[in-house]
Amino acid sequence: MYLEHYGLQEPPYSITPDPRFVYLSERHRDALAHLLFGIGQGGGGGFVQLTGEVGTGKTTLCRLLLEQLPENVRVALVLNPRLDPVELLETICEELRIDVAGKRGSLKGLVDALNHFLLDAYAQGLRVVLIIDEAQNLSAEALEQVRLLTNLETPTQKLLQILLLGQPELRDMLARPDLRQLAQRVTARFHLTPMDATETEAYLRHRFAVAGGTRFPFTKLAVKRIHHHASGVPRLVNIIAERALLAGYAHDEVQVSENWVDRAAREAMAPRLSKLPKFNLAWAVAVVLAVLVLMLALHEPDPVVDTAADEANAPAPPPVTVAVVPYLPGDQLPDRIRLAASQSQAAWGQLLGLWTVRASETTVDRAQACPPVLAPGLYCLRGRGSLDKLAALGRPALMRLRLGEDEAWALLLGADALRVRLWLGGGRFDTDRLALERAWNGDYATLWRGPDFLWPAPVAGESGPAVDWIHDRLRDRAGLQSHEAGPAVLDADSLAAVRRLQDAHGLAADGVVGPETLMALSARENEGPRLRRVLD
Repeated sequence: MYLEHYGLQEPPYSITPDPRFVYLSERHRDALAHLLFGIGQGGGGGFVQLTGEVGTGKTTLCRLLLEQLPENVRVALVLNPRLDPVELLETICEELRIDVAGKRGSLKGLVDALNHFLLDAYAQGLRVVLIIDEAQNLSAEALEQVRLLTNLETPTQKLLQILLLGQPELRDMLARPDLRQLAQRVTARFHLTPMDATETEAYLRHRFAVAGGTRFPFTKLAVKRIHHHASGVPRLVNIIAERALLAGYAHDEVQVSENWVDRAAREAMAPRLSKLPKFNLAWAVAVVLAVLVLMLALHEPDPVVDTAADEANAPAPPPVTVAVVPYLPGDQLPDRIRLAASQSQAAWGQLLGLWTVRASETTVDRAQACPPVLAPGLYCLRGRGSLDKLAALGRPALMRLRLGEDEAWALLLGADALRVRLWLGGGRFDTDRLALERAWNGDYATLWRGPDFLWPAPVAGESGPAVDWIHDRLRDRAGLQSHEAGPAVLDADSLAAVRRLQDAHGLAADGVVGPETLMALSARENEGPRLRRVLD
């Protein structure tokens, strides 16, 4: 659904190595040139080694290489090198379509069959290349067997060219003394490093354009934050950018700011393990002695008690349970609406409870009337809109559902592209988004918090605390330029920024600072409950 929002034909930041989306930075072009040189003429039958951190594009380069190989090249591609020497030889023969019937399990039989194939290929003017991806997973025995394959030769020509692709651990392996014979046969080496900030922006723009996009969605600061969080690693760039686009879509924003990038990075990337302090034996002994002295000083004899009896009679700890939200098929939603037709007060009570407001009968009655100011700092809003609009506002909302003569208020707790999470008819459940939209005419009510001085809302030409509050958020969310001096005024520039904010949130872009606009300005405040964006 977010593709239409950004004018895309397909996802731009998928992590699958699709050659159509390949963006070759300068270092990627150099790496590809090394590989082609090694295969074409520079290898001379030795090894070509390409290393790089996880996600820097080694596999993508490998696929691109396969597309550019000359017609006289035959390739054996090994993607799973966690094999013993015999299994590795069997895999190589299978990739080259060599008949190994009766030779499986025989090291000599497999080598002889491979040697016969290589001699035939040489006689036909063909070059044979072995590519091993994730080569850092090869065992020392398998690596030695790979080295021995380079001994298959004629008096003037090596018969097999070998490319090793792997993570930096591969370099460490080949630096071991017991593998020095193999290391000496590496004729071309290249280490693929991450992209710099300029290349990251070009990479993002390139993939967005290939996917059919015309209006690049990320702000300059957002691009910088993507590069910072991903450290220039293409796979991480894709993951963060994809999540940031989804966040922008969920909040109905066309321009994705650095705030959404930061949130996407926190959600998408595993936290880094902090380094443990070095163990200091002297310090540890001192701490233990200090604790022992303190325990002796405070110790008092305990009364004699029957600990066994106490343990026997102690209540068992409560079982650990995991709350599971049930799923209600969409065709059963009408029955739940009929059940909840007389429970509107309960739904309002649930909404008040989310905002930690005691749902007394008087408070619920007042909330149902939905005055602009429900309590000091707590505002009530009624309006009409879509699910996307409620998602952009980001707060739980009551939705008026109608089914014939029956009417019920459902409390929206979360939504994603396919499902919604509701409180309705005395319980919480997930159901189909389309089923809810069929029963909802767009009426909603919700609560939000803000400073006491926000109501009545300021109008054009006014200044004061409310205008200062509005300006602070417009600068962050709608590109309002800071004023040099003097009090903030709700002037023409401010109202233009208000219209941009309204348009981004699916509101009527009239430049009037009404309740919906004030709530949109407060949408990113941390205080209070929020809608769930992904249901699980």
